[in-house]
Amino acid sequence: MRCAAGSRVLEYSAYVRRITQDRTIRLVATARLRDPVLRKLVEEADLAALAEIEGATSARLRAQAAGAERLDRRELVYGVAHAHFINAAFAYFMPRSLNRFNGPGRGAWYAALALDTCVAEVAFHMERELANIADFNATVDYAELYASFIGDFVDLREAKPRPEFLDADPNKSYAAGNAFADAVRTAGYYGIVYPSARHSGGTCLVALVPHAVQSVAQGAAIRLAWTGRPGPRVSQLGAGFTE
Repeated sequence: MRCAAGSRVLEYSAYVRRITQDRTIRLVATARLRDPVLRKLVEEADLAALAEIEGATSARLRAQAAGAERLDRRELVYGVAHAHFINAAFAYFMPRSLNRFNGPGRGAWYAALALDTCVAEVAFHMERELANIADFNATVDYAELYASFIGDFVDLREAKPRPEFLDADPNKSYAAGNAFADAVRTAGYYGIVYPSARHSGGTCLVALVPHAVQSVAQGAAIRLAWTGRPGPRVSQLGAGFTE
C-alpha cells in the first residue's frame, strides 16, 4: 500500500459512493446538553455575566467566534435546527490524543446505523478510561441524536483487504486513520462509512465537515451502568431530553 495520504484516497476511490442515509444515531453524554450548572443560582439580571463566563469556557462558542486550531469558524453551521449540537461535535476534541478519524485541533461527527453499534463504540472508549483509573463503577446517561446524510463518502464496508486504519487496536490504527481522514476531507468528500471494530456486523459513519450533518433530531435518553466489570447494563430512560 502507498504511504502518502493523498495516494491512499486514490487507492480507495473505487469505494466512493453517493450516500443517502436517514436516521443515523449518535450518542452524546447528556451532561453536555443541559443548561449551565450555575443557571439556577443566578438572577435574571446576572444572565449576561453567566453567558460571558460560558463563552470563555465553551469550546463550541470559542470555535464559533474564532475557530479552532484546525477548524475555520466559517466551516461551522448557523441558523439550522440544533446547529449547536453539530458545531459542538467539531469544536470538542481531546487536546493530546487521537480518535480513529480525528485528533487534536478538530473534532468530527461519529454515528452508527444502529443503537447497539453506538453503545458498543461508546462503551469501548468509556471502558478505556475506567481501566485507566482501575474502577469499573460508573453510570453515564447519553442522549440519542439522529441525523441524515446525503453526499459523497468513502464507503469501506467492502474494502479488501481491510485497511489497517480500521484495526481494532487504537495504537495500530488511529494515526493512520487521522492521515486518511485529512486526505478524504482535502479531496472534497464528506466523510467515511466503515465497519465497526467494536460491534460485529455494525456500520459506523464519520462526517468530517459540519455541513454534511443534516436534519438533526433528538431521540431517547440511554443509561450505561458499569458495576465492577467491563460490559455495561443498558437501559432507556425516556423519549427525549432537555436541550
